[in-house]
Amino acid sequence: MDNFGHLLDGFANVLTPMNLLIALLGVTIGTAVGVLPGIGPAMTVALLLPVTYGMEPTQAFIMFAGIFYGGMYGGSTTSILLNTPGESSSVVTAIEGNKMAKAGRAAQALATAAIGSFVAGTIATLLLVVVTPPVVAFAISLGAPDYFALMLLSFVAVTAVLGASRVRGFASLLIGLVIGVIGIDQTGQQRLTFGIPQLADGIDVVVVAVGIFAVGEALWIAAHLRRKAAEVIPVGRPWMGRQDWKRSWKPWLRGTAYGFPFGALPAGGAEIPTFLSYATEKKLSKHPEEFGKGAIEGVAGPEAANNASAAGTLVPMLAIGLPTNATAAVMLAAFQQYGIQPGPLLFERESGLVWTLIASLFVGNLLLLVLNLPLAPAWARLLRVPRPYLYAGIVFFASMGAYAVNAQPFDLFLLLTLGLIGFGMRRFGLPILPLIVGVILGPRAELQGRRALQLSGGELSGLLGGWVSWLIYATVLVVLLWPLLGRFLVRPLRERLVTG
Repeated sequence: MDNFGHLLDGFANVLTPMNLLIALLGVTIGTAVGVLPGIGPAMTVALLLPVTYGMEPTQAFIMFAGIFYGGMYGGSTTSILLNTPGESSSVVTAIEGNKMAKAGRAAQALATAAIGSFVAGTIATLLLVVVTPPVVAFAISLGAPDYFALMLLSFVAVTAVLGASRVRGFASLLIGLVIGVIGIDQTGQQRLTFGIPQLADGIDVVVVAVGIFAVGEALWIAAHLRRKAAEVIPVGRPWMGRQDWKRSWKPWLRGTAYGFPFGALPAGGAEIPTFLSYATEKKLSKHPEEFGKGAIEGVAGPEAANNASAAGTLVPMLAIGLPTNATAAVMLAAFQQYGIQPGPLLFERESGLVWTLIASLFVGNLLLLVLNLPLAPAWARLLRVPRPYLYAGIVFFASMGAYAVNAQPFDLFLLLTLGLIGFGMRRFGLPILPLIVGVILGPRAELQGRRALQLSGGELSGLLGGWVSWLIYATVLVVLLWPLLGRFLVRPLRERLVTG
């Protein structure tokens, strides 16, 4: 009941003319940038992070909620009309969505994606209200060894579970950890500063995120540039017939049920639930012959799973301070730029801000639906922007945003260097999420590890706390050894069952 009262207070903060205007602005900008080809929600949020500079924290996070959900929706437009997913979680939407568009049903595909995003986002945000406080209560009982183990699990999860290659995943994590430890440590010693005074305070996470995502992507596109604008399928006004509604509402609910739990897990992410949703809809559909040719269920379910997963990622981010995907990692950077540290004490110290943020997710989700159904044809026209102009603009705004962090020209050199690192990672297939997680969680894992060792007088046994840390270490061990277990135990057992 207390949570419901706090949520009503959050709505009271959001539902003022100025704050509603800010929410609408955030949704509009987030969707407009998220619609552009090759730009996923993480890059959208990173690129628009500097837009909130100079705002009051409450207004900044109201806008940020709009940018977050707007960027999530924008990727579906690109996937459906251009067959160009902004990120891996939008791949499944493109499978059936682009086929529907080519069959002249782009309007219906965009409509089921928009309404499915609204339904999933609303239900998942309600679950966020219910689930997060108990997680916070549990997190308060954890000690330094438990937090260290949790961060170790996060490192392993984003490298060994979500990536295509473990070696590349750990290589990306190592780069992130190296960037994260630059500066002065807790003992006053300088690390990796090379005598450069500007590096003494470390590298701002915003500069890292914008450099790796925006500049790296722009350099990569420039290296593979095609001069002509992408061919965009014409879009009428999005609408759905009675049959489309009948075939979509169950996939929306099932997609939400898949997406939220996976988003909240440290080893979750949106890729697994979107594929599970697609497989489930294909199995349960009364029209299985349409799959691969433009089945509306193949758009409705995965898009709902994608957006529910996005809300789910806010549970560990707000309650424990652990980002489970790149977008959550950039949002964590947004909290840190205001000196706010997500974690168990966040709901106690910044209660008004947190509940205003959660209320603004509901408002932004509704504004997103109202905005996108009539404006889908306008967003489609944005896709006709020639890529040289598009990415030149991205580099310009990224540079302005990086310079605004500290107003130091040195940050522009850092931005270019990080952009080259991002370009190299794309060239050699290194995932970006482990790097961002390493930059953000690396210093925090070091802090919790130091505390645990100090409490034990330097004994390594101090890293083994209560049952929580033991359970987490066991999970980490299983994840790391799973390929060997699969090769020497699971596969022989399966062969015996088949032959026997």
